[in-house]
Amino acid sequence: MKDFGKKIIRLIDGLIDKSILLICIVLFLLGSYGLYDSYMVYQQATDNSILKYKPGYETDDETDKKITGNMVAWLTIDDTNIDYPVMQGEDNNEYLNKDPFGNYALSGSIFLDRRNNPEFKDYYSLIYGHHMEHGMMFGAIDEYLNEDYFNSHRTGSLVVGKKTYKIRIFAVLECEATEESIFAPTENDNTLNYIKQHALFIDNTALPKDNEKLLGLSTCKYPDTVDRTLIFGALDG
Repeated sequence: MKDFGKKIIRLIDGLIDKSILLICIVLFLLGSYGLYDSYMVYQQATDNSILKYKPGYETDDETDKKITGNMVAWLTIDDTNIDYPVMQGEDNNEYLNKDPFGNYALSGSIFLDRRNNPEFKDYYSLIYGHHMEHGMMFGAIDEYLNEDYFNSHRTGSLVVGKKTYKIRIFAVLECEATEESIFAPTENDNTLNYIKQHALFIDNTALPKDNEKLLGLSTCKYPDTVDRTLIFGALDG
């Protein structure tokens, strides 16, 4: 009877050891997947090979000279990592987790609000991008919360078809995504007044002139919140 009891104890000990080993393996695999997933997101966001599709980029391969489909523009903010194609989907969810070629990507794409005219004929156009680490995608917008950075990074360009607009950045703003003055780009005419009243930093000498258009770039301030950080520029062209 004692030998039987010892066998039961050894069996239970063995099962416990195997269970602990199995748990450790599962945790290791989950951790490895998490690291791999983070690595892939970072790789997608930092893939500079996309630049070969930028208008004006020199290449001998004709297939590398443009992105077909839903690309409506190319956005560049000088001296930042913002240098991307601008997509436009059927709704504002389409490019949240899809790259410019239609492939799944957690880093998503830079995209124009679905309500805006794809040729940027609206007075106010709004572009979105994920907040990524290391200034990737629209993570660089965070830097504009520093006034010195804002003052020294005020130029860029937007290529729309054969037309190139110069961007003159004039304001930085924080607000919630429910603010219609900002996030209903074609449905009100109060956007510029709201920016003037609520901007963190603004250069009133650089506001859009009568013949210029308004461009907003928006990204999340924190994960899983409605808080947004935006910069605004005048389109001169």
